[in-house]
Amino acid sequence: MRINVVSDVHGRADALARAGDGADALICLGDLILFVDYADHSQGIFPDLFGAVRAREFIDLRTAGRFDEARTLSAGLWAGLGGDPREHIETAVRAQYAEIFAAMPTPAYLTYGNVDLPRLWGEYARPGHHILDGQTAEIGGLTFGFVGGGLRTTYRTPYEIDDEEYAGKVDALGPVDVLCSHIPPAIPDLLYDTVARRFERGSEATLAAIRRTQPKYALFGHVHQPLVRRTRIGRTECVNVGHFRGRGTPFTLEW
Repeated sequence: MRINVVSDVHGRADALARAGDGADALICLGDLILFVDYADHSQGIFPDLFGAVRAREFIDLRTAGRFDEARTLSAGLWAGLGGDPREHIETAVRAQYAEIFAAMPTPAYLTYGNVDLPRLWGEYARPGHHILDGQTAEIGGLTFGFVGGGLRTTYRTPYEIDDEEYAGKVDALGPVDVLCSHIPPAIPDLLYDTVARRFERGSEATLAAIRRTQPKYALFGHVHQPLVRRTRIGRTECVNVGHFRGRGTPFTLEW
């Protein structure tokens, strides 16, 4: 069996259309939409609405940890646009989802990222797209467990949930051969982004489950430029499958 795995697609429908080439199935670990691109300030929902200059200001404030100022800037821009900001965002998100799900190969097994809007996925998923969150699937004789979303942060991204709810999804899986999540287990080397120069949040519940059940693999994304892409916890190989928007190529798992 050959499975290709991607995470942090962030609008790369062009590369996603080829991500399943040569594989029996594709796994996608979320973050399908692009709100703002920290590398190219002209790309994403925010600059489409307000321009690249304003996007750069917004990114600079967030990068500096000045989140209240970033929210004030954003609020002022939304007020100038008129109407309900949520309606503008949803319209843009729907357009991205339509393109991304049309490009998504089949069969594919998907879970949500922290920037995704889970309530919309069912409208765009096609036959052969299996959406799983706190659920398992058998692929090629192995049991894969999926946990979507992220934990609460100062970024307030759309699909962040409380630690207890997240832990409940992890526990619901039971022992699996491959544990698939959007965010990494809470190991500092896996959480530090070397470009952004900050730690992202990881899951203590996922780390505990790995130590307790020892799956063959733990696969995840979320941290775009991690200090360490791979490490081991006992018998479990933990792998950041890569920033798909930046790399355009999947991680491949074979057995």
